[in-house]
Amino acid sequence: MTRAAELVLTGGRVATMDPAHPVTDAVAVRGGRIAALGSAAAELRGPATEVVDLRGRLLLPGFHDAHAHPVYGGLERLRCDLTASTSAADCLRRIGAHRAAHPSGWLLGGGWDMGLFPGGTPSREALDAVTGTQPAYLVNRDHHGAWVNSAALRAAGIDADTPDPPDGRVERAADGSPAGMLHEGATGLVARVLPSAGREEYLAGLLEGQRHLLERGVTMWHDAIVGPYLGYADTLEVYRDADRRGLLTARVRGALWWDRERGVEQLPELRERRDRSRGEKFTAEAVKIMQDGVCESLTAALLQPYLDTAPAGRHRGLSFLTAPELREAVVALDAAGFDVHFHAVGDRAVRDALDAVAASGRRGRHQIAHVQVVHPDDVPRFGALGVTATIQPLWAINDAAMTELTVPRLGRPRADGQYPFRALRDAGADLAVGSDWPVSEADPVRAAHVAVHRREPGSEVPAFLPEQRLDLLAALTASTAGSARVNRLEHESGTLAVGMAADLVVLDRDPFALAADEIGDCAVDLTVVGGRIAHQR
Repeated sequence: MTRAAELVLTGGRVATMDPAHPVTDAVAVRGGRIAALGSAAAELRGPATEVVDLRGRLLLPGFHDAHAHPVYGGLERLRCDLTASTSAADCLRRIGAHRAAHPSGWLLGGGWDMGLFPGGTPSREALDAVTGTQPAYLVNRDHHGAWVNSAALRAAGIDADTPDPPDGRVERAADGSPAGMLHEGATGLVARVLPSAGREEYLAGLLEGQRHLLERGVTMWHDAIVGPYLGYADTLEVYRDADRRGLLTARVRGALWWDRERGVEQLPELRERRDRSRGEKFTAEAVKIMQDGVCESLTAALLQPYLDTAPAGRHRGLSFLTAPELREAVVALDAAGFDVHFHAVGDRAVRDALDAVAASGRRGRHQIAHVQVVHPDDVPRFGALGVTATIQPLWAINDAAMTELTVPRLGRPRADGQYPFRALRDAGADLAVGSDWPVSEADPVRAAHVAVHRREPGSEVPAFLPEQRLDLLAALTASTAGSARVNRLEHESGTLAVGMAADLVVLDRDPFALAADEIGDCAVDLTVVGGRIAHQR
């Protein structure tokens, strides 16, 4: 007699993301895996089987977030959280309220949007007005800079005579004094004097981040920085501890941080960290190389200069590794069996990353995240080299950061080629989707809506370069099967087939049956990981 299933979901559309069998109407789960699909699932119902009536809702594989920072996101939610701020004044109000509740020690947090401030650069004087003598260090939304007050600058010994580090910039007032904004590596000037957070605080951040992701249907994430960064401590032991204690519900892959102040001599250390990472739910088999910054702060690496920089015509952003250094690193990492996870926003950074992969043996499943500005000549190279483009759909919109900071600095026609999702897919590139949370919201359904519309749900602003839209199936496939593949999980999850892990998400309605502008209205009703319900709305 066939053993009954523990869970059967039936009565709605099941999108498998498997091209061979794309749609069915039921799933049976036994022992944490998919035991049957369609009519065969009903035959596994027994007296103790839990039956979920889909009532016409959509069931699909659990979402995979191919590029996220859940520990940072969780910590920000537990600290001074500015992600919901709608204006500069609102930002300052929230900071003042947090200070009133936490009047001693450093004021830490972040999530503020550069687009809320003129030129993207808030001042230390404004921060001083609400923080007084309490030192404050607030990471911005894109996690490439920090807003600091006078007390923090004094604590770090930063003044008009402090030189910019090679990999960053101190924003300065007319007299040369620090204005309160630190870009890229300049954050380290203050980060080095920040108090050390305890392991339990980081664990609390991780668990809060996991809860937040599970609520949004994310059953697997790739933490794109496992190592010290921007004042945050190395999170490797936090993940290992959570895994050993059985606190990880989701499946987690990590990218070990490449120290750009060192070269290939760090390879033995990375191998040792990889070996230590291997656990039940967590492993770090990739290495993260951050090759440039972001366009808003003039730190993304471009082939041609930004338009409104001084000295005019000579500022092309920051490459954190030279092209030869990057090639040497990628060749060595590829040979050592690592997948390389690049951060590349500007077209020069993207080209240097592709050149480095071309020089390697191409053993790894390498991915380039962000791909904001890609030279047309480099679009077909993704498919030719087998490099996955890990996209952040929520960035491809006409928001204040885009219209007021990025487009004027890129100029036409370069600004008209941003986030070329459709061009990359049509040229044969594999696509994965990452939220980059907390840089942007971890909401795969909203991301799919923006990928389809190139504007946010409910927005009436013009679509951002609508010729680069994806269709809904392509967007959801990139968030499931595509992201699973780049993380070497395509035989475990990301699609629904007999024998695969029962990682599932149920939406409150079927977006394929809705008008296109209603996709973003869908919400996650149920998240299942390994056959167990991890979230239920």
